[in-house]
Amino acid sequence: MKRGSILLLAAAWPVAAVAQTTSVSRFVTSYAAAHDFSGTIAIQERGRTTLEASFGLANRAFRVRNAAQTKYWIASITKAFTAALVLMLRDEGKLDLEAPIARYLPEYRGAGAAKITVHQLLNHTSGIANFDQVKSAEDAIRNGLPAYQTPQTSEQLLARVARSEMVHEPGSTFDYNNGDYVVLGKIVEVLSGQSYETALQTRILSPLGMTQSGMMHQALIVPDLADTYFIREDLKALANALPVYPENWYAAGAMYSTTADLMRFSRALFAGRLVTPASLVLLMKPGLDDYGYGVWSFESKFGNRTMHVVKRPGQIMGAQAQLYHIVEADISIVILANTGTTDLDEFVAEVAKQVVAAADRRR
Repeated sequence: MKRGSILLLAAAWPVAAVAQTTSVSRFVTSYAAAHDFSGTIAIQERGRTTLEASFGLANRAFRVRNAAQTKYWIASITKAFTAALVLMLRDEGKLDLEAPIARYLPEYRGAGAAKITVHQLLNHTSGIANFDQVKSAEDAIRNGLPAYQTPQTSEQLLARVARSEMVHEPGSTFDYNNGDYVVLGKIVEVLSGQSYETALQTRILSPLGMTQSGMMHQALIVPDLADTYFIREDLKALANALPVYPENWYAAGAMYSTTADLMRFSRALFAGRLVTPASLVLLMKPGLDDYGYGVWSFESKFGNRTMHVVKRPGQIMGAQAQLYHIVEADISIVILANTGTTDLDEFVAEVAKQVVAAADRRR
């Protein structure tokens, strides 16, 4: 994408709630301006917030600025919450990761019901064909998003997954699939005796004080929720997100949150306050494609050191999100955006290098 081809982009300006004039904050401000970043970024080092800054517009029509309290679609970061809920049930003795889908969902009629394990759903090796593949943005604009433009209950979503063909032998191939986490969401419901949304609220959000997070619904007006804009290449401009029922992303991607709330989740997860140490090891154990349970987990080079990184990106149309944790350094970075103008994979990796280098200079 050439930035010069995008029309009507708001100038990025920072609204810094915590950051002082440091090399990291200067880098973030410079990068945000150079790459048309619209969103909020927060950094924590060993539990202390060292930077929080917002850029761009939450609503472009009324020119409402993004701010620390702005909520964003967090897309597939939802999967990390779902994985945590599944492991909490394991820790309670209610779930066996090696059990097949049929043990917990006898009504599931998919071809792999008796073969696909919870473990394989968690690490996207189920072999189930993805029911919501989109060929291109142009195709979505022309033909819509069938999986998301008709309201669906979780039961209807599960039935849709069950109709999908098997395209791989379970356990043999990494194949990223929202359907895997639809099935996991229903397993959470059955074993918790609650709706997925209630289980999420009572088991994670409320205990952690995540009062600015929840599940999106088409009919729900969420105060301070940023509007989302994606790049229309045919118009050479940003456009409103396509009309959808966001609840259809369900346990795979329907959440909204703030950077502060996601930091609460990150801190609790990696400090072992949500799941047992043994379950945390499983969540972070890299499998095929370096994917663990709901997160990517890999080694990365920072200067002369190699450290373990756990990363959970998310993207739905213009909404983008990154949760990035460096295990040994106990550094967490959360970036939430409401436009598709910035490569957040690159942004978060560059910020991480800057934060580690600055920490090394202080030692």
